[in-house]
Parts: sequence; C-alpha cells; structure tokens
Amino acid sequence: MISVLAQPGANILLPRPGFPMYESRTTFSELEVRYFDLVPERGWEADLESVKAIADENTVAMLIINPSNPCGSVYSHDHLAQIAETAGELGILIIADEVYDHLAFGSKPFIPMGVFGKTVPVITLGAISKRWLVPGWRLGWIATCDPNGILKETKIDQSIQNYINITSDPATFIQGAVPQIIANTKEEYFNKILDLLRNSADLCYGKIKDIRGITCPHKPEGSMFVMAKLDLSFLDGFSDDIDFCCRLAKEESVIVLPGTALGMKDWVRITFAIDLPSLEDGLERLKSFCERHAKVKA
Repeated sequence: MISVLAQPGANILLPRPGFPMYESRTTFSELEVRYFDLVPERGWEADLESVKAIADENTVAMLIINPSNPCGSVYSHDHLAQIAETAGELGILIIADEVYDHLAFGSKPFIPMGVFGKTVPVITLGAISKRWLVPGWRLGWIATCDPNGILKETKIDQSIQNYINITSDPATFIQGAVPQIIANTKEEYFNKILDLLRNSADLCYGKIKDIRGITCPHKPEGSMFVMAKLDLSFLDGFSDDIDFCCRLAKEESVIVLPGTALGMKDWVRITFAIDLPSLEDGLERLKSFCERHAKVKA
C-alpha cells in the first residue's frame, strides 16, 4: 500500500505512537513521513489540529490504526467522523489498519472506517492473524470503500491490484485452509479470546496503578497492548526508557518494549495477551523491580 502511494516529493501522515513497520516501509519507498500525535489524556485520540498543521499539497494519505497497536484504544464513532471530515477537507485518503477489528472488548464497539467512505476515500487493511491468533501465517487483505469513485479516477485502485500481482502470496496450504477455518470456527472460540483479553487488560491496568514510577493514562479497550509512562524522577539511576527496559529484562526476565521505538521517549508498551498467572507474575516482577530501584525518600 505504501509503495503504491510513493511518488517524488510526496509525504504521508503517521500516528505517534504507532506501529514501527510503517516508518520502515515508507523509508524504503522514499516517502516522507510526518507525524501527528495521539493524545493519551483523551484516550489516545488523534490530535487533528496537528494533522492540519503538518499536511500540505504533497500529502497523499493519513494512517489510522484502530483498535490501536500500541495504545490499546478503540475510537468512538464521533472521533472517526472527525478524522474523516479532516481528511476530506485536506483532500487526502485514509489508510485504516483494522487488523485488530474483532479484538475490541471495552465499552466502545469497533466502528469500521469504511462507514465514512462518502466523506473520504478509505483503504482498509485486514488480516486473519489476530482474530484467529495465527500471526505467523501472514495472510491479510486490502479493501476499498470509495462510493464517490475517487480511487478509480486517480487509478490508485488499479495500482494496488498491479502491485499485488508482483508480491509473494501466502503459502498454498494456508490459502487452502482458510475457507475451512472461517466456516468452521465456533463463536465460542472468539468469545473466549475476548474474555481473556478483557480480564488481562483489567489485571494489567489495575496492577500498573499500584506501581510507583509508572502510570497508565488510559485503560486498554482493544488489541492486546497498553502504553504506560515512566516517571524516572521516582527511580534511581535510569537514563531513559531503553535503559529501564534492558535492566528489567536482565534482572527480572520481563520484556517490555521501549517507547522510544514507537516515538514515545520514557514510555513502555506492555503486551497482555498471555495467560493470567504469567501476566500477574510478570507485573509483580515489574513492581518488585521498581521498588528495588526507587529513590529513597528524604
């Protein structure tokens, strides 16, 4: 998708924090990246004023990841409508990464960006890997929602088809298995996954609140991740989030992703898609680590 949009002088708007693969792919395609912020105090909503400030006549698209990796947020209908209106005013299309579309377990239901196709052209990215928990299969799809025919008029839809024809396909046995998997997977299986994620998110959010030096501004409502902010003023001897994560791994065998990798210095991304006993053990180790390295109160 990124390669299709790449042209000399063009730029694309990516969220910060976001999924690092997009930055890598745009760099490879020599497409300039400009970042708009997600606001943690507003449930990681997009800062649409910053979108307007960084867009220009060479901007081709903006990327929305919903439900969010890495934030665990799920956008409301109203916010998605605001995003669509903003993109429409700017004359750019929206790429909607919705690979976690069926993993929304909070109070807000998942709303597909394609609902707003009359306002702005939408190209949706989906995958089988998350809902069925088979990430190694690398099987996904691209769908367009463009009732006004803008993608056809600009020949972007044809460019997508042409590019797909020269890319490698998923393994044949995976393609063969997909129809049976889709037809025969019981709803009970999906409900168990959602229950696990919901309980894990509750546990993760609750445990983080008890750890001095780490705060979580927003309870996760989708995907399988949460962003937490480090307050290094409460901790002794850490230079930044990378230092924190490296020492946590060495001392406690707990792996979290440094926020610097996502454009958020002194934050960490925590994955909670594991069984509850292992998650609780990991969070207790995180708490013990922070207590051991806490600054002594004067």
